[in-house]
Amino acid sequence: MRLPYRSKLAAASVLAVLAAGAVLADPSPDAELVVNEDIELVTRVAPGPAVEGVLTEVYSGWLYRETETRAMQMDDFDNPAMVFADQGLDMWDTVDGTEGKSCASCHEGIESMKGVRTSMPKMNGAATDLWSMENFINDCRTNRMGAEAWKWNSNDMKNMTSAISLQSRGEPMKVSVEGAAADWWERGKEIYYTRYGQLELACANCHEVNAGNMIRADHLSQGQINGFPTYRLKDAGVVSIHQRFVGCVRDTRAETFAAGSEEFRALELYVASRGEGLSIEGVSVRP
Repeated sequence: MRLPYRSKLAAASVLAVLAAGAVLADPSPDAELVVNEDIELVTRVAPGPAVEGVLTEVYSGWLYRETETRAMQMDDFDNPAMVFADQGLDMWDTVDGTEGKSCASCHEGIESMKGVRTSMPKMNGAATDLWSMENFINDCRTNRMGAEAWKWNSNDMKNMTSAISLQSRGEPMKVSVEGAAADWWERGKEIYYTRYGQLELACANCHEVNAGNMIRADHLSQGQINGFPTYRLKDAGVVSIHQRFVGCVRDTRAETFAAGSEEFRALELYVASRGEGLSIEGVSVRP
C-alpha cells in the first residue's frame, strides 16, 4: 500500500525513535515487587516455551515503570485501582437479574476465584470457543442470574474482573495452549507478528525487538498482561486487556478489531503464554 507523504514521515519518525535505543534501555535491575510489605510477586522468569530462543528473560511491565509508579502498586492504600476492585467486591454479593441471585449465590465467597485469572483465556466448558474472563462472567449473568450481559469495557465489567483478578495476586500465570486451544494460540501468534496500519507495526516491533527502548516519552515493556486489569494513570481509570489491545492497534493507524472479538481473544491467549510464570499482579498501576 502506498502511504501518503505525511504518513511516511510519521512512520519514519516512529521507527527512528524505536531504533534509537535511548536512555532507560533496561528494566529496573534491582527492583523487587512486594505489596503491603508482605506479598512477594515474581517479576522476572526464565523464558517459557512460547518465547524460548526469542527472549533471554521475561519481565513484568512493572519493572519498566518510574520509581513513583512502582511504589503506588506496592501499597494497596496508594494503589488507585483498589477503589474499583472494592466496587467489584460489593457487586459480588449484589443480587441482580430475574433469578434473584448474586455471584455469591453459586460461588460463595469471592476467594473461591483464587487461581481463575492465571488460566485465562481458556476454552469454555463445551470446548467450542475460547473465552476470556469477561465471557465467563457474562455467561453466569445471562444463564444463571437472568441478568443483562455487561459490555466488555463497561465499568461494571472492569470492576468485577479487577476484584476476581485480585484473588489470584501472586499466583503464576499459566494458560493452556493444548488441544482445542492450539489453533487459537497459533492464530494469536500470527496476529502478534503481523504488521498493521499506516505505520506498518506489529506487536513484536515494540514489545519484542524494542522492549526497553523509548518511543517518545514511553518506556516500551515486553507487553506482558499479567498486571491486567490495570489502573492507567494516563486514562485515570482501569483498563482491560482488550482495551489496551485496541489502543495499540489504533496507534499503528489501523482499523482495530473490537474488544471481545475472536482476534483479540486469540491474541490474549498468545500474549498470556509469553508471560508464563510471572505473578498475577491484579490490579497493577501503569503510566
